[in-house]
Amino acid sequence: MLGVCYYPEHWPEQIWARDAQRMRDLGLTYVRIGEFAWGRLEKSEGQFTWEWMDRAIDTLGEAGLKVVLGTPTATPPKWLCEKYPDILPVDTHTGQRRDFGSRRHYDFSSETYLVQAERISAAMAQRYGSHLHVAGWQTDNELCCHDTTQSASPAARDAFRIWCAERYGTVEALNAAWGNVFWSMEYDSFDQIELPFFTVCETNPAHRLAFRRFASDQVVRFHDVMIAAIRAHAGEGQWVTHNIIPPATTGVDNAGLTRGLDFVSYDNYPLGFSDQLMARAPASDWQPFMRTGHPDLAALNFDSVRGLSKGAWWVMEQQPGPVNWAPHNPRPAPGMIRHWTLQAFAHGAACVAYFRWRQVPFAQEQMHAGLLRPDDQRAPAWPEVEQVVREMALLGDLSAVSEKAPVALLVDPASAWVDDIERQGAGYRYPAVVFQYYGALRALGLDVDILPAGDVPLDGYKLIVAPTLAMPDETTVGTLRASDGLLLFGPRSGAKTQEFSISDGLPPGPLREFVPVKVIAVETLRPDCTGGLHYQGEHFESGRWRETIEAGDTEIVATYEDGAPAAIRSGRSTYIATLTDDAFLKSVLVRLCAEANIPVTPLPPTLRLRRRGDLSFAFNLSDESTHAPASEDAEFVIGGRQIEPFGVAVWRSAAI
Repeated sequence: MLGVCYYPEHWPEQIWARDAQRMRDLGLTYVRIGEFAWGRLEKSEGQFTWEWMDRAIDTLGEAGLKVVLGTPTATPPKWLCEKYPDILPVDTHTGQRRDFGSRRHYDFSSETYLVQAERISAAMAQRYGSHLHVAGWQTDNELCCHDTTQSASPAARDAFRIWCAERYGTVEALNAAWGNVFWSMEYDSFDQIELPFFTVCETNPAHRLAFRRFASDQVVRFHDVMIAAIRAHAGEGQWVTHNIIPPATTGVDNAGLTRGLDFVSYDNYPLGFSDQLMARAPASDWQPFMRTGHPDLAALNFDSVRGLSKGAWWVMEQQPGPVNWAPHNPRPAPGMIRHWTLQAFAHGAACVAYFRWRQVPFAQEQMHAGLLRPDDQRAPAWPEVEQVVREMALLGDLSAVSEKAPVALLVDPASAWVDDIERQGAGYRYPAVVFQYYGALRALGLDVDILPAGDVPLDGYKLIVAPTLAMPDETTVGTLRASDGLLLFGPRSGAKTQEFSISDGLPPGPLREFVPVKVIAVETLRPDCTGGLHYQGEHFESGRWRETIEAGDTEIVATYEDGAPAAIRSGRSTYIATLTDDAFLKSVLVRLCAEANIPVTPLPPTLRLRRRGDLSFAFNLSDESTHAPASEDAEFVIGGRQIEPFGVAVWRSAAI
């Protein structure tokens, strides 16, 4: 299904009905409204003005559309900030209060805001929980974007002290866990603990880790209260979702954040996200994907959200043209709106909603494209949506398709926290490591399930890839132990204890039962100062992060330029002790896939595959046509053997 994001409060009421009918005529089913409308819904505390929202929902519903109602807690109004200034967060970089004037200006540790947010969410749910035209709810909007997970407010400090007391029991236990004997940092009471900001140089990494855990817990607590407020009044059949932004960017445990939802939604902006990802890439690398987005970035996020949702998921916002917030904002190549939509369906989406219906001519997002231009004429995305509507009828019902991929890739917030806190080398970034491993898998034509490390069962996967598990807990070790597939671990795995010390007995610590080695030293190199790597008679690059390991009783499968072990094999487990180039990763993965009986289809850089049920999708990100890697017996549903520039082909066949 398709949908759109609409803001009736932005437009004269006399055009609502015409807008609604045009949406329905285009083939849209769902319309999201309300997520920024608190100021129009409640002019002052307790003084609600529901009538305009009633009319908007009725107008959309009478046109045959289903409404997704967003709770407006992402934008507390001016009167609320003036009456309760303690709801405002404090910037962790400058120590300055982040004031009213944009959005997301609230503190997750503010008990006052928790009460106010619960109140408005419950009031909306009471009003519309039994409304015929309201299909479901979106909590808040893009939780934690704009670097808002952490706050340096007095409320955060006080709540953190309580959190520490509950976690450690005694201040002596905290001192021991954090190693506070170092630099004379021992505390006499929990009330002495400050936030890990604004010091002369770096703060204790265990302190920073604890605060990140606390901040994540605060976000999850807030979100759980919002979900409960809606569910207390939501009608039968109404669902609850939330639209996360790229899962790796907020510093929150997304598995915990999304656990109470019916399904997870995601906001997909391939060009803006790719521009941020490749900000330092040379023009020769960036220009081929400037108007398409990186071939693997949207897919990585799609697969991540599917893993969190444990089934069908939504794109709640799909980029329909140039955006306004990235460092650079090119227009999409012709066909890419259709391309991104079909790609989302191929990766398991149940609905794609475009942001937004009409480009607004005022305020912060006036340069952000919509399906309509500001003059109410059709934008370039419009005919592509019409094409998608026609093609969706050819694909049939994909809602029941939810089979496992052959490969699982594990991610976890703790590894990202370790990277943020103890950088050690500027060339090592956890998201980039995950992205490299994922890209190597996708370049071999493989379908991948991205799963949060922890209690998610891994049985049935033929290959389990953990690019980095820096701080694996007992639950994660247990799920790995219970799995039966081949295991591939990347560098920095098992590097730290749960309190950010070097692992007992040296890394990989608790993963030593799978990888019986010891990491006795680590060096980090400049990205332009690489060393050598020898594997299967070929030469590759090793750099940025390199571990010296005692290989013990293992098979050495790759060596550094000096002959020291760089990758080992023990039983069903392989450990790569260095960051390396894409060619090496693909070479290792090809051999592991052959051993696991997983067929691979090596692809050019601008072609990607995804299977859903009996359908195979091929996505061409090149400005030239390319050949679809389909079998001779393929029956094409969309397109043909020659895939047009920026085009898509879909076929049914017994095998590729």
